[in-house]
Amino acid sequence: MNPIEYADAPAAVRAVYDDIKKTRNVPDVNNFWKYLARDPATLKRTWESIKEIMAPGALDPLTKEMIYLAVSVTNGCPYCIASHSAAARKAGMSEAMFGEVTAVTGMANETNRLANGYRVPIDPAFQT
Repeated sequence: MNPIEYADAPAAVRAVYDDIKKTRNVPDVNNFWKYLARDPATLKRTWESIKEIMAPGALDPLTKEMIYLAVSVTNGCPYCIASHSAAARKAGMSEAMFGEVTAVTGMANETNRLANGYRVPIDPAFQT
């Protein structure tokens, strides 16, 4: 399976690529988008969702990228880890912050598995 380059893309894909480049202020889209472009509907839907979710809101862009990084580590997605590590660094993540978010992610995964394995019931004080 080959990526869809801008020069080879149909108009609908080019429109999404143009929006990605404008929104992110980049000269080209990354490989993730070029591979999704094989299904233009999925490309458009995914870009619209990411653009909305990652836009400034109650959480700042750095926090959102670090959450994305943590989930990517948990899911074992090397591409996503690289992409969102770069985006988090661009948004201001330091090496110390990277170390802490990685440590917290690892700890959460460990304790989540322990709680699931032991079938720990939820404390009444934690229930909403």
